[in-house]
Amino acid sequence: MASLPIDTAKYTGIICAVPPAPRVANRETGQLRVDRETGKTVYQVGLCLMAGASADVVNVSVAGEPAGVQLGMPVAVRDLVATPWENEGRHGIAFRAAEIRPLSAPATSAGKGAGQ
Repeated sequence: MASLPIDTAKYTGIICAVPPAPRVANRETGQLRVDRETGKTVYQVGLCLMAGASADVVNVSVAGEPAGVQLGMPVAVRDLVATPWENEGRHGIAFRAAEIRPLSAPATSAGKGAGQ
């Protein structure tokens, strides 16, 4: 199925609702899921996507550990996509991002955190 890009600029805020955790590929062996392209461990982060008076929490997969992302922290998300899936009568939407990082001003900025 086709991946659908999501314009994160349309959200008034994105906050970490569930801290990053490695995804398990095989529950019996404890083997972790690995990204096919990068070879990095795939992590899952619960994100609260806020738009106006509504908010939704979605689980987003990302290759590599999102460094510095903690519960309650505003985050920036790069290249968020939604992919509908169906398997043996079950169905849903899988969310994946290229990067999830803490939302903060660059270290060279004088007004650290201002307006971001």
